[in-house]
Amino acid sequence: MNFLALSAFLLSFHTFTLGKPIQGNQETSGTGERDLHQDDIIYRRRRTQRSAMSCSGSCYWPKSEDGLINIPVNISTEFSVEERAAIDEAMQEFMALTCIRFISRTTEHDYLDISAANKCFSYIGKIGGRQQVGLVKYGCTYKGAIQHELSHALGFIHEQVRSDRDKHVKINWEYVAAGEHGNFKKVTSNNLDLPYDYASVMHYGIYDFSYYSGKATIVPIRNTSIPIGQREGLSNLDVKKINKLYSCNYCSTVLPSSSGNFSSDNYPSSYPSNVRCLWLIRIPLEKVKVFLKFQDFDLQYSPNCASDYIRIYDGIDRNSSVLVDRFCGAGQLPAVVASGNMMLVEFVSNKEATVAKGFTASYTHVTCGRTFTAASGTITSPNFPGKYPKNLACVWIISAPVGSRISLTMSSFELEDINGCKYDRLIIRDGGQIGSQVLGPYCGKMKVPAFKSTGSFLQIEFHTDIAFHYSGFKLEYSIISPS
Repeated sequence: MNFLALSAFLLSFHTFTLGKPIQGNQETSGTGERDLHQDDIIYRRRRTQRSAMSCSGSCYWPKSEDGLINIPVNISTEFSVEERAAIDEAMQEFMALTCIRFISRTTEHDYLDISAANKCFSYIGKIGGRQQVGLVKYGCTYKGAIQHELSHALGFIHEQVRSDRDKHVKINWEYVAAGEHGNFKKVTSNNLDLPYDYASVMHYGIYDFSYYSGKATIVPIRNTSIPIGQREGLSNLDVKKINKLYSCNYCSTVLPSSSGNFSSDNYPSSYPSNVRCLWLIRIPLEKVKVFLKFQDFDLQYSPNCASDYIRIYDGIDRNSSVLVDRFCGAGQLPAVVASGNMMLVEFVSNKEATVAKGFTASYTHVTCGRTFTAASGTITSPNFPGKYPKNLACVWIISAPVGSRISLTMSSFELEDINGCKYDRLIIRDGGQIGSQVLGPYCGKMKVPAFKSTGSFLQIEFHTDIAFHYSGFKLEYSIISPS
C-alpha cells in the first residue's frame, strides 16, 4: 500500500496524535494481512476492509445514552500479573479524565483484543469485530507505551505527522535511516483547533529512526531543549483532544511537573455552577509522595457537603482510596500526602449559582510521610529506632473529623543537636492555614511537650541533612471526639 492511500485513510478520521515508536526501529515483516505504517499503525488491505474514503464517523467508538464511550476489551492471559496491572493502570487514566470507558468484553461483536506480539501495534480507530492491539512483553507493557497504542485505537495518529508540524518541529531527513522516511511524512489532518503537543504520549522521540548515533531526526523549532517523546502518561493536551473528539463533557487537567499550582475556574471570583473538574497530579519522580496544600478555600456549605465539595483520592482514579471525602465550607482544608507520586483531586458544584470564590492550591513532593485518618496511631522517623537517613523531607498529616481535636504524645526523641535546629529538625503545625501556630523547631534531646490541637488537623514535618544521624523520634496520636 502506498503512502497516499494511508494518508486518505488517516484523513477520514479527522484526528491527529503524537507518538514515539514504542520499539525503536524493529520493523517486522510477515504480518499476514496487516501492513505496518509509521512503525506501529496497521491498515488492512482493501479486500478485507471497507473503503477508507467512506469511513467517516463510523471509525469512532459510539457514545452510549449516558454519554460514555464504552469499549469492550479482552486482555490476553499471556500477560503476567504485573503486565496486566500496567495495562489496567494505563486504561484507568483514560477513564479518570475522559468519557472513555474500557469494559471487560463478554459477547460484544466489536472489541479490542490486547495480546502479546513481536511488535507493538494498533489499528487507527474502530474497525469492527475483533480488533487486535499488540504489545511486546518486556518491551512496551508500561503505561505510556500502552496508552500510545490505545490512543491509536481511539482514532489518533502521530503528532509529528500532523498538517502543521513544520511550524513546530524540523525533520532532519539526512539523518533518517534508509527505508524509514515514511514515518515522518505529513498527512492532511483536522487538528481540533488545539495546539501542537511536544509532550504528548503520541510524539516520536528526538532520535527515533536515526541512522547516525547522536544525530536527531526531530528537533523542536522554537526551543531545541523542549523534551519530546515522553511515555510517562497522557499529556494535558492528549486528554483535551480525546474529550473534544468524543464530545466528552469533562473538565480534566493533567499536572505532570514536580511542583505547581492550580485553582478552581474564575478564582478568586465565584466558581461556575454545575461542573465536575478533575486534576491528576502525576509527579515524574520515583519513590516520592505528592504533598498538596490549599492556600485559600471557600466552597458553598451544605449539610454533609451534598452540593459543592472537594474530594481527594490517593492514586490515579476514583477507585483509589479517599484521602479527603466531600469537604466544603470556608477556611481550613487539610493538607494531604499521597502514598505515591500520583493524586487525583475532584471538584463538584451543583446547578445553583454561588458567590463562593472556590480555591487555590499548590503541590510539591516529599520523600516520606502519609495521611492518617484513623482514630489513633503511631508516627516514627524512618528506620526508627535505627538511625534516620540523610536528606529527608517528610510530612505526616493527621486529619480528624470536623469538630474533633488531636492529642500528641512524644515517647522518644533524639535528633542532631545544633543551635537553632537548622540542620535536622521536627516542626508541628497546628492547622492548615498559612498563619497556623508553629510548634518547634525541635532537635537534639529537647523535651517535646504533650499537645492538643485547636482544630481537626495537624501537620508534622521532619527534615534531615547529609551528616550526623540519630535514632529520630516516635510519637503517638489519638483523635478526641467532640463532647
